[in-house]
Amino acid sequence: MGGALSLSVVAGRRFVRIDFTTNAGGHSRHTLRLTGSRFQSTVVPPSPPQWGPGAMPPYAPYAPAPELGSPERPIVTQYVNHAARRPAYQYYVLLLLFLPLWLLFMNIVVDAVMSRRAGGASSSGAGSGSNAALNSLFGGSKVEPTNLDDSHVSFADIQGCDEAKEELKEIVEFLKNPKKFTSVGAKLPKGVMLAGPPGTGKTMLAKAIAKEAGVNFFYADGSGFDEMFVGTGARRVRDLFAAAREKSPALIFIDEIDALAPKRDSINASHRRQTINQLLTEMDGFRSTDEVVVLAATNQPDLLDGALMRPGRFDLTVAVDPPDAKGRAAILETYLAKIKRDASVKAADIARGTTGFTGADLANLVNVAAIRAVLRGKVAVSEAEVEYARDRIMMGAENHSKKIPEAERRITAYHEGGHALVALLLEAEGADPVHKATIIPRGSGIMGLVQQQPLEDRYSQTRQAMVSRLKVCLAGRVAEELVLGSDDVTTGAASDFQQATKLARSMVRRFGFSDAIGVGVDYESADTQEGAYISNATKERIEHEVSSVVSASYQEAKTLLLSHRAQLDVIAENLLRHDTLSGKQLKALVAGQPLPEGSSVGFGGATNT
Repeated sequence: MGGALSLSVVAGRRFVRIDFTTNAGGHSRHTLRLTGSRFQSTVVPPSPPQWGPGAMPPYAPYAPAPELGSPERPIVTQYVNHAARRPAYQYYVLLLLFLPLWLLFMNIVVDAVMSRRAGGASSSGAGSGSNAALNSLFGGSKVEPTNLDDSHVSFADIQGCDEAKEELKEIVEFLKNPKKFTSVGAKLPKGVMLAGPPGTGKTMLAKAIAKEAGVNFFYADGSGFDEMFVGTGARRVRDLFAAAREKSPALIFIDEIDALAPKRDSINASHRRQTINQLLTEMDGFRSTDEVVVLAATNQPDLLDGALMRPGRFDLTVAVDPPDAKGRAAILETYLAKIKRDASVKAADIARGTTGFTGADLANLVNVAAIRAVLRGKVAVSEAEVEYARDRIMMGAENHSKKIPEAERRITAYHEGGHALVALLLEAEGADPVHKATIIPRGSGIMGLVQQQPLEDRYSQTRQAMVSRLKVCLAGRVAEELVLGSDDVTTGAASDFQQATKLARSMVRRFGFSDAIGVGVDYESADTQEGAYISNATKERIEHEVSSVVSASYQEAKTLLLSHRAQLDVIAENLLRHDTLSGKQLKALVAGQPLPEGSSVGFGGATNT
């Protein structure tokens, strides 16, 4: 081609420059410079020829080019834009990775400072304390026994569970003098399970045992063992049992253990199963000479793992049930002794009207009554405040500000009057005595009610008593129908029908009180998965019999009210006038005895049945 090319490359720290020169058709020099993200190209035009037209240029070596930037060699610059440099995202990734650790470290520091300022209170059990979870991440937290110096609970202070106290006294004797048992080769159960509804005093019993025996008391709650860190729960179990063995004789109390050791299945997380397994290992690893007893409390013993309840672990279960009438009276005497009351407040009367109440419920009742007396400017609690507290706990507060149309008040008065009248007429056939009737609305949507109060606790019922309950439930709708007609009855009997249907189903399916269905077969599970094995024909017979029982009771209640229509009108008129009538006043009205004018109607001045 008759040309020549020379190339030179100069590389610096932040740029690369490439120079190449061609002499084909004239000398020219190109410079390519790459700096950062910019590309620079410089072209130097060739020098003018030094020979005449048509003359060949003489061969001579390449002469140096003029200085770059001179008029003979101007600079022509072209820029080629490249993509912008991407930010260094690696720094953001590292920040996100290390941020949780920094937060964890700061939390540890803050908890440590706050603990020092709070006086360094020791942990009362495994997993307790504000920084126990963080401490257990870097090492086992120190488990210390709970200080019971401020606790004055003893067996004498616990009422209403005499059978449970008798069973637990042997635990106290063992902790007081373990050699007395081991000298003859006796072994006490390693674990005792306290099972019962909330508020029955399970925690108080555990504290009373530790206080009576004078041993170290370690408290832990079932939900405080597991955290988000795998292995934390198992470590806390080990720390708890190790501390108890170190300070034996000791008593370990685990509250709400069903949160710690539920039944194991494939759904439970692996760390939860690890915690349960560690608890099983610790309890099975007790030596016969270990002076450590484990107490646990639960409201749902059926949810516990079967391996936990086998002999050798929790092999003794103590039922802590709600107290009976005698136990309620004893509990009330304990709490009433702490307040000022007048002679009208009697523990036995209150106990008779609080069937099913636990110790915690009774304590709340006395406290609400005391608050009510203070708000009313009284110096002592009277029967009126106790009745107010009981009604508020069971049914909610009275709503005197609600404006009820007079027509609805009249319907409610006849509705509740029908309930009360049928209950009074069937008292000899097993119906519970009427405690009071009221048409004052309650906050929970109750427009009126009739309270029935048994004379004593009942643990079984006769067929006649259940039929009487059915008639009382349906008497409210019957009264509406007699007064308004079948076309103008209201929706106020919805809850009555629900209660009556449930009662009739139990009579037919569970208790064998139906001649058409027969006895000896339990059809209670007809609505569950097991009920799928009941034939369709049997289900239809059951539903037909339930409907027949309810319909028959409805007609019998209607017959009663038709024959006592005058008494129904008297009760309804007095409810409209006084809002509330006691059981004794209702009996007087049914007997034809008018209420004296200006009498204090209700529980404030009337004697209860």
